[in-house]
Amino acid sequence: MSKPLDRLALLETFVRIAEKGTISGAARDLGMSQGSASRQLKDLEERLGVQLVRRTTHSLALTETGLEVLADARELIDGWDTLEEQHAPDTETLRGPLRIVAPIALGQLHLAAIAIGFQAANPNVTINWHLQDEPIRFAEIGCDCWIKVGPVPDDTLIVRRMGQVERLVVGAPSIAKQFQGSRTDDVRELPFVSLTPFEGVKIRLSRTNDKQCDLDVSAKLSTNNIMSLKHAALSGLGAAVLPRWFVAAELASGDLIDLFPDWRAAMLDVNLAYLPARHQPRRLSAFIDALEEGFRTIPGLIL
Repeated sequence: MSKPLDRLALLETFVRIAEKGTISGAARDLGMSQGSASRQLKDLEERLGVQLVRRTTHSLALTETGLEVLADARELIDGWDTLEEQHAPDTETLRGPLRIVAPIALGQLHLAAIAIGFQAANPNVTINWHLQDEPIRFAEIGCDCWIKVGPVPDDTLIVRRMGQVERLVVGAPSIAKQFQGSRTDDVRELPFVSLTPFEGVKIRLSRTNDKQCDLDVSAKLSTNNIMSLKHAALSGLGAAVLPRWFVAAELASGDLIDLFPDWRAAMLDVNLAYLPARHQPRRLSAFIDALEEGFRTIPGLIL
């Protein structure tokens, strides 16, 4: 009969296969032969009496049962990591892996510095920094926490609001000249570039006195990439709703103008999501503390 550690090793191999999408990729990561990884996957399937993956010539996909086992396997592995952390001789030193999913632009411009600083201060922690704007299947991707701008579409997760993004209507100087001194009520045709899925044909703006108005826009370009949106706005193609943290430098240089200084688009929440756990790893708790501190330095983020 195999020892419990052998069973845990089988689960770790299965999780790596699920993450890499191929047995060969998992084998390379784990430093074993492809045949050994394949045998371990087969051994696990036989022990559990279920099919975990569907194999094709070039790839594999998890079965529905495989997805369920993947979530359970990660929980068991995390539990073992937590047990090791709690009973290690040196309980002050943070150690172990952290897999973080963050939005692309915010992750590049501001959050990466927080992650890098955290790892430098805790050299025994390894960080996998994955940038993605699209929703994820948390259990399938296997991350410790997910930083997302906008709602988190997963009610199995604990969600904490880290702050709100101030958003304003900006445009290049050539666009600003067309609307200089105009009231929002007078704007009928505003050349616009928009970010999907946050903007449509109407942009609702608000003032501090709770007065609201809607701008009717005709998007010359729509994109799901905020970097492309900023490039389009800088080129003068149209106005855009962009977060202050993303355009602070361009506003200071005059390359972009706040077209309606007394008005703001609806704020978006920046959320942090993670799995509920009886014992949250100290490294994750410490990283969340570092995030909270780092968020205070981001311009245009209201805590």
